[in-house]
Amino acid sequence: MLNRLKRKYDISGYLFIAPAMIFFLTFVLYPMIKGIHMSLFKFRGRRQIFVGIDNYTKLLSDNVFLRSMGNTMFIVAIAVPIVVVLSLFIAINIYNKSAAVRSFFRGVFYLPAVSSVVSITVVWLWIYNPDFGILNYVLKSMNIIDGNIQWLGNSQTAIYAIIVVLITTSIGQPIILYIAALGNVPVELLESAKIDGASNWVMFKNIIWPLIIPTTLYIVVTTTINSFQIFALIQLMTAGGPNYSTSTVMYLVYEAGIKIQDYGRASAMGVVLAAIIAIISTLQFKYLNKDIE
Repeated sequence: MLNRLKRKYDISGYLFIAPAMIFFLTFVLYPMIKGIHMSLFKFRGRRQIFVGIDNYTKLLSDNVFLRSMGNTMFIVAIAVPIVVVLSLFIAINIYNKSAAVRSFFRGVFYLPAVSSVVSITVVWLWIYNPDFGILNYVLKSMNIIDGNIQWLGNSQTAIYAIIVVLITTSIGQPIILYIAALGNVPVELLESAKIDGASNWVMFKNIIWPLIIPTTLYIVVTTTINSFQIFALIQLMTAGGPNYSTSTVMYLVYEAGIKIQDYGRASAMGVVLAAIIAIISTLQFKYLNKDIE
């Protein structure tokens, strides 16, 4: 009787996880295996020629790929710390306000996260427009610049312009998560620290920060992954230009796979990018997880 009940509960458990497992196998595991398999071949029309790791070795001498990888790393290195620090700073300042003010600003900052990339791009293209964009207008009125600047047409400024857009579209969710995490900090601990004469910085360092590290870990890892996978903003705003100054690995995957239909090279770049993301995310998890423990 007990064995029958146990089997019944086991079957029920498997049925509950079956949809998630089917989704994982169909849309995650199979594409990963297929991508690795395709990266070992060269495609000529319908013909597949096995080339082994040739697609990977060619990437090492591909200047466009190496530059795009450098651009991707640069975007991640700049965007992720700013998103974490800025979203935490905003969340702390919002959390100290009234409930109505908190609700208003949560909606304002979360709006870009739920807006379409196309609509966001249109707004920023207008802001960056060299002829009638508001950014040039404000800077000229403040006598910071003399003439119009081609923010997206200059290889020196284009990638920074992209990073600014990426940051503004990425801080919405972290702000919401940090506000929720701050709400879980015991008020008694903060009040006791105040009575003992602790400054705001001491309370943040010794009480608040240790308690919000799990949230920070999630934000760091997800923001890193999203920054590595940046594509839509590049495609809509600069198309990788000028002179590949804003090209990223994801954009090259799109170019090789969709435009040129070189599926082997595109798959190889995708596998390399996935491996780098996995390694960096693992290192981040191990480093921040030490503080959690």
